[in-house]
Amino acid sequence: MSQFVINLIFVGLSFALYFGIAIWARAGSTSEFYVAGGGVHPVVNGMATAADWMSAASFISMAGLIAASGYGASTYLMGWTGGYVLLAMLLAPYLRKFGKFTVPDFIGDRFYSKTAAMIAVVCLITASTTYVIGQMTGAGVAFSRFLEVESSTGLIIAAIVVFFYAVLGGMKGITYTQVAQYVVLMIAYTIPAVFISLELTGNPIPGLGLFSNHVESGVPILTKLNQVVTDLGFASYTADVPNKLNMVLFTLTLMIGTAGLPHVIIRFFHCT
Repeated sequence: MSQFVINLIFVGLSFALYFGIAIWARAGSTSEFYVAGGGVHPVVNGMATAADWMSAASFISMAGLIAASGYGASTYLMGWTGGYVLLAMLLAPYLRKFGKFTVPDFIGDRFYSKTAAMIAVVCLITASTTYVIGQMTGAGVAFSRFLEVESSTGLIIAAIVVFFYAVLGGMKGITYTQVAQYVVLMIAYTIPAVFISLELTGNPIPGLGLFSNHVESGVPILTKLNQVVTDLGFASYTADVPNKLNMVLFTLTLMIGTAGLPHVIIRFFHCT
């Protein structure tokens, strides 16, 4: 069996799973379409929210950024993760209390201003468009590799799949498809990390493996990683940054930006 046939099988099964979930979780009311009926279990909602974090930007780009730039690129990890904490602590409790379906509705009522609501709409459209461009481009690249088609064709395929389960199931369908995505991504993240750590350090737990020695050379694994990436022309894995203030400010900027992402904010309307 060729690699292309294997790719088709796995991609086809993924599509079938998504379509099946969309049909099973199809929205039957306005509330279900916009906020999944407000009846999603917190654990399930957490899995869907985590799938938002483990998107194309995180899964494809951040790993490359940290590998290429070392310690300095950890601002992306801290900023994106910290943004979810910021949202959960400072915004989420108030969003649910107002009982609205959208953030502009919440802002308009909160500040008694239609102008504020319109500004929120413009901000949401701008942020959503920018974000979707990056995500769909990543999806197009992934599908073009798996299905051996042009990137533009892969993008169209991804758009059709998303359109089908988003329109049919609304946020309810999207939530449960992202739970499936979460499971797939967790497996895809964990298995390679475990076996790489086992191969390089003899320790199956990647987090502990970073404090172990390289099996073949006997040197600390971080020293070995520094040698490998510098030999490839990248920055040292543990290289310090010259200006830590810029790093802190950049992290804070990413936190605030992440907390304002529309598809993340809407998650907090869903829980029971």
